[in-house]
Amino acid sequence: MTRSKEYIYHFAALFTVTVWGATFVSTKVLLANGLSAAEIFVLRFALAYLCLLPFARRSGADGERDASRVPKKQTTGQSARQPEQAGRHRFSFRDEVLFALAGITGGSLYFLAENMALEYAPASNVSLIVCTAPIWTALLLGAVYRTERMSARRISGSILAFVGVAVVVLDGHFELHLSPRGDLLAFGAALLWMLYSLVIKRLGDRFTALQITRKIFGYGLATILPWFLVEPFRVAGTTLLHPAVWGNLLFLGLVASMGCYLLWNAAIRHLGAVRTTNYIYLNPLSTIIAAAIFLGERLTPAAAAGAVLILYGMWRAESKAD
Repeated sequence: MTRSKEYIYHFAALFTVTVWGATFVSTKVLLANGLSAAEIFVLRFALAYLCLLPFARRSGADGERDASRVPKKQTTGQSARQPEQAGRHRFSFRDEVLFALAGITGGSLYFLAENMALEYAPASNVSLIVCTAPIWTALLLGAVYRTERMSARRISGSILAFVGVAVVVLDGHFELHLSPRGDLLAFGAALLWMLYSLVIKRLGDRFTALQITRKIFGYGLATILPWFLVEPFRVAGTTLLHPAVWGNLLFLGLVASMGCYLLWNAAIRHLGAVRTTNYIYLNPLSTIIAAAIFLGERLTPAAAAGAVLILYGMWRAESKAD
């Protein structure tokens, strides 16, 4: 991959975490308007899934692999007789299992764990624990894939970035009030995102970001449905007519879900899961900036110092200098 093309995927990951940081503000607005976390998830994923369908069908993504990913070794036989169909096969049962696992770990169960954690633990605890996802991702993928093993420089950069996250989230007070149930749910969310990164890495070698993302939304929606047996879906039509509600749902569905999942999955395929996941360290910073702009919350000196640590740590992790 050329250096300029690599920068495109770094920008895609940066843009994604910036948007995802702002989603906490949008979610807060929707919760204030009476929607539950599960209802918000269903509405944003359903909107994204429906908007992806026309593109999926136009590109032949409905149940078929991308022909451009199949090695061009065959010169005779079926590929010679039917070149337009070379490399196109129906998804196997194993593929569907992996897609379902991605829909659960990066969709339904992840969002439930993260949002339920906020009900039992302070937001600072949840944000900090969820931001350990890059650490667990690096450990898991480093053990599975030789190409994903971290150098000493990348490890030190990741540690500095995480310290910066702690400074931003705790606002320089360094007081973490333990809440076992909420903290365990947040830790579960971090591990779910770690598994999601592993699954996407495996799928990314054989399927396009569009195919993967569409399947994730489909399985994410399917696996959230049993939750409504416990907590029924009660969103009223009049609620959806409020500008603050439909405006934030459009943002969450079209930008944060459809657009950002496509960009994130493409970035994992081209940069690797560890390098891409490291951008999650920027999530709390983008949340604080969005809250300052849209909710009028104050930026503190501690947040600024933490931002410097995050940016320096991420630069160090990406730098190839000795």
